[in-house]
Amino acid sequence: MTSEFNARSFDRPRERVAPDSLSGHWSDGVDVDVAFSETTLIVAIKSDCDGCREFINSDLDQFRVPLLIISADDDGSSEWIDAVQPVFVSPEAFRLLDVRSPPFYVLIDPVARRVLTEGVLFGPSQVAAEIATYLDA
Repeated sequence: MTSEFNARSFDRPRERVAPDSLSGHWSDGVDVDVAFSETTLIVAIKSDCDGCREFINSDLDQFRVPLLIISADDDGSSEWIDAVQPVFVSPEAFRLLDVRSPPFYVLIDPVARRVLTEGVLFGPSQVAAEIATYLDA
């Protein structure tokens, strides 16, 4: 289900350093360190969130950058078991990216070690539109 309204983030991105790697585990329990070498979209999700479900249950080919979906904790409702997209569980990622509350996205440039933009997440098409100008620069 895709959102029909034209939602967008309103807050101006906060300037800050972006990490070049994150530690955590996939929702199936496998521990992993994820290293970033190019501009990457990181989407912070939570359980019982319509916009979040659109991210984990959709084909996300519309994004022209690598994408990492993160959560601060495992999904107790098992909502993510059959998800199309894997979920990376990492409370550390929320701290390092200064994500205060999901649903939220952060576009990072790990080479320059900075956050390019960020915003509230409503759905894939909204996020793709908001990050497009940073990818065309």
